[in-house]
Amino acid sequence: MSENTEGALTPNTEGGLRSPEFLRHVQGMWGVRGSGDTTGFSGLEVTEVMARPASRPYGGWFDDVVDVLNELIEADGLAVDSVIEKVVVENGQLVIFIAREHLVRVAKYLRDDQDLRFEMCLGVSAVNYPNHKGRELHGYFPFFSITHNRMIALEVTCPDSDPHIPSIVGVYPADDWPEREAWDLMGIVFDEHPGLTRTAMPDDWVGHPQRKDYPLGGIPVEYKGAIIPPPDTRREYN
Repeated sequence: MSENTEGALTPNTEGGLRSPEFLRHVQGMWGVRGSGDTTGFSGLEVTEVMARPASRPYGGWFDDVVDVLNELIEADGLAVDSVIEKVVVENGQLVIFIAREHLVRVAKYLRDDQDLRFEMCLGVSAVNYPNHKGRELHGYFPFFSITHNRMIALEVTCPDSDPHIPSIVGVYPADDWPEREAWDLMGIVFDEHPGLTRTAMPDDWVGHPQRKDYPLGGIPVEYKGAIIPPPDTRREYN
């Protein structure tokens, strides 16, 4: 690890994503600057990093699952490091970061291999990290194995400038609606999706309202002689 000009940790580029990825250095709460912090947390300082990579042994059956995936990837003539970006174990859960161009391939492994047999994909959650440069948008796919009573997740990233992730509806048809919702609210384009249309917002809505850079809006409110400004002018929630 090295330090940037603000003294916060930044990841080494050598070795791919084997080091924590720096997001930002936070002081106080809500992003307030100067004397406007009324939260009482002005002394709080935190360096945020993205999903620290785990080291073997991962524990329990986690090693077995990763070993099977490695074998399947190599059997397809691919380098493991070109498919699996990193393995993360946090809060007792196994999360495997996959290069987006290989997402469908790995989803088929999870569904079809007898030692994996993850029959269910429980949807996709879209997340926006504006400070995760080049990887601002994340798709988080949880999977459940009825056969083995196990749960894991795949995570895929894409840049804000190219917000595309392959659809896995062809492998897990039940992911149809969750992918539509993730596109509607967060703006991730799921390539090859059979019908990527709005779910919550009107068809003519502009933008994706759950992104962190989407304006909060609101109007000033008068209460007992005081004027409370709208949220997007009094707090910075990024």
